[in-house]
Amino acid sequence: MPGAAPGRSTLGPPRPGMRTGKHPTSPTPLRPEAPVLPTSEPGRRHATKPTKSKEQIRREKELEQEGKLLYAQRKREEEVQMAANKEITISEGITVKELSEKLGIRTNLVIKKLVEKKIFATINQPLDVKIAEELASNFGATATQMSYEEESAWDIELAEDSGDLVHRAPVVTVMGHVDHGKTSLLDAIRSADVASGEAGGITQHIGAYSVTHNHRKLVFIDTPGHEAFTRMRARGAKVTDIVVLCVAADDGVMPQTIEAIDHAKAAGVPIMVAINKIDKPDAQPDRIKQQLNDRGLLAEDWGGDTVMVPVSAKQRQNIDLLLEMLLLMADVNEAKLKANPSRPAIATVLEAKLDKGRGPVATILVRNGTLRVGDFFICGSVFGKVRALFDDRGNAVREAEPATPVEVLGLEELPEVGDTFQVVTDTAKAKQIVMYREAKARDIAMARTRISLDALHQQLKEGEIKDLNLILKADVGGSAEVLGETLMKLSNDKVRIRVLHTGVGAITETDVLLASASNAIIIGFNVRPDRSATQTAEAEKVDIRSHSIIYEVVDEIKRAMAGMLDPVYKEVFQGRAEVRDVFRITKVGTVAGCYITDGQISRDCQIRVIREGEVLHTGKLDTLKRFKEDVSTVKMGFECGIALANFQDIQIGDTLEAFKNERVNPETLIQ
Repeated sequence: MPGAAPGRSTLGPPRPGMRTGKHPTSPTPLRPEAPVLPTSEPGRRHATKPTKSKEQIRREKELEQEGKLLYAQRKREEEVQMAANKEITISEGITVKELSEKLGIRTNLVIKKLVEKKIFATINQPLDVKIAEELASNFGATATQMSYEEESAWDIELAEDSGDLVHRAPVVTVMGHVDHGKTSLLDAIRSADVASGEAGGITQHIGAYSVTHNHRKLVFIDTPGHEAFTRMRARGAKVTDIVVLCVAADDGVMPQTIEAIDHAKAAGVPIMVAINKIDKPDAQPDRIKQQLNDRGLLAEDWGGDTVMVPVSAKQRQNIDLLLEMLLLMADVNEAKLKANPSRPAIATVLEAKLDKGRGPVATILVRNGTLRVGDFFICGSVFGKVRALFDDRGNAVREAEPATPVEVLGLEELPEVGDTFQVVTDTAKAKQIVMYREAKARDIAMARTRISLDALHQQLKEGEIKDLNLILKADVGGSAEVLGETLMKLSNDKVRIRVLHTGVGAITETDVLLASASNAIIIGFNVRPDRSATQTAEAEKVDIRSHSIIYEVVDEIKRAMAGMLDPVYKEVFQGRAEVRDVFRITKVGTVAGCYITDGQISRDCQIRVIREGEVLHTGKLDTLKRFKEDVSTVKMGFECGIALANFQDIQIGDTLEAFKNERVNPETLIQ
């Protein structure tokens, strides 16, 4: 300030007591910094950000959201386009996650399609095969349905190397008519007596055997020849490489021989003919060749391509020649006899039985791979672990190579005959498949038990039909299956066969209680009831019939059906009389004086009164007299007196017709 004294502050007068001079030790004061002024230059520190309106912020969010939606939609379209060009396989019990992985799309897209179909499912929920096929077609993919075993085998075959394939033994199935010597021929080949152990000398189930000839292995399957075992012969033809058609030289081509030829041709399997029983004096091999020629099998020595070997199973003639020809046919078809022993085993169930000491036992034929003790497997609706393996001689083995028949222990329950036996590595998936199959089986069983009002009305209308309830127990699954089908075919319009339960193993107390509750007969085929079942059956008055030959079972059921029929009577004409006079006698009633014009009239006849072509009365004859004596019979040309019971209105000119009701044998109706 102008005029201010030196050393004075220009900001105003000093406060009282305030020092105005500087302390000698105080530092020299710094020059005060200039205050920071706000600036709008970009990039500078503390620059103020431009403010956005709410509209701009909302618009930016909308654009960002639209971008995300467009990206997601574009990605979904790309996924759907990728799925549209795919060919996938769908197995039973496929889950939502597995289906989405096969289609190459996200799981939520599959779930969205399911919700549109009003199906609410999680990603791990199994889908019905039809629904899975519909979903695949909705995404434009082509779906092929196959079982879990087929899909697993297909995946393994795609991954395996052709260099891993090795030669395997041929599987030979012996087929032919009943009692043509199939089992005896196998006895000669195996040098073992099996036929004597068969009931009635007839094979009742499939047997599988392994034979070594000239250091080479052959596997033989014996099939039943009885007409009832058609399905078992068809199973044998499907798992075989060569069919040996056994024809008896003294019998010729029979119905089951023709059926065996048809099965082999349908399976595309080469046929060799063994003309058996050539040692018999009435054997005619050339006649057999002619009959087979009529069926399209021309012998090689006649210019054809079918190998025919004359053999005698009893005398062991030409057995070595038969085996040599089988090995030669195997060499011709060597390209088809390849297997990979290093892959997981796949087999076919030939038989299944319930052993009292070992539990469920299955006879299987390993088709490919090697089966080892400890392997986990899936067989139909059965999951288990191989506990033990036994060969056809009953010896325990640790593993079974391709084309080897073995008995398997470790089944939780009996599998169905003909099921595929597949070794699995993914045990969790296998258990899921088994649970799915069990649930489907329960649904099918429940559907069978449901009845509609229309069906109930139909049953009430059919109330006159008698039901014969049966419970069947057999030693092996194949025999039980065939026996049930054979007996069901005996049903007719009078008696209906109902098989309430079919099982394998001994007859138990549970079977007897079921038979008691349902008024059924128990039929045991090669099995016997245990002690408790026998005691319960005696107490409950349940009929148990045991048999070992299928002919006997069929005949006995026919007799039982005949006994259930109501008595059937047939009217048999006896004679005819003309009323020529009528007498009314006190305390006796009306007596007709008659002349026998035809046949004879007996006292035990029924009489029909006919007047002018109309029947007035039908009843019993009360009195038959000739003159004043009672007689039992009056023949044609004689006169007699006839009084009828409970009928007095007899007039001259009436005709009396005599007849008897004879009971017809009901067995003639069961054919």
